[in-house]
Amino acid sequence: MSTLKVKLLSAFAVVLFLSFAVQADQVGRYSDDEFGPVVRAYLGYLKNEQEVVDDRVSRREISSTYYRRNSNRIRALRQMAVRLARESHNDYLPELEAVVVDEFRLLFEHPQPASTLKVGDVIKNTFRFLGTVRSGEVFYVFARLDPYEQAELNEKGSVSIKKEPVTTEVSTPKPVTRSRKVVP
Repeated sequence: MSTLKVKLLSAFAVVLFLSFAVQADQVGRYSDDEFGPVVRAYLGYLKNEQEVVDDRVSRREISSTYYRRNSNRIRALRQMAVRLARESHNDYLPELEAVVVDEFRLLFEHPQPASTLKVGDVIKNTFRFLGTVRSGEVFYVFARLDPYEQAELNEKGSVSIKKEPVTTEVSTPKPVTRSRKVVP
């Protein structure tokens, strides 16, 4: 092969590589006019949270481990928010929570194993599992159900509600007391 052909193929390969790199970089990017005011406000909130974390680490108020996890969490929340907004074409986001496996107890008293979660699962009529985002670590992202969704699920009984054990003992009723309003 002539050196001219090799140079042309090399140049073509470099251009092709750069175009893929630019496209990959644009996946996480968005413009302000792409979303409505609610989504933009949430993304602005996440940006402010990142600035707070950056400021705290610069003043050595937090450890590098804490900084890294919280920066990754903010990135995971941003990715999920952008994905939800793009998929729904709606200017609405639920309250999002992103946790790693060792933080499940922050959301759930008795967490189920992460391997059993499926996208769309509703846990304890409180959270809907939205999926995972790899941002340094694997973050499990949940949407907190609004009170209307929770009430609807409770009416349907879609999740077993922990019931009090049935006893055959007869218990004496406890007196009902109410605090009295003290007027000076």
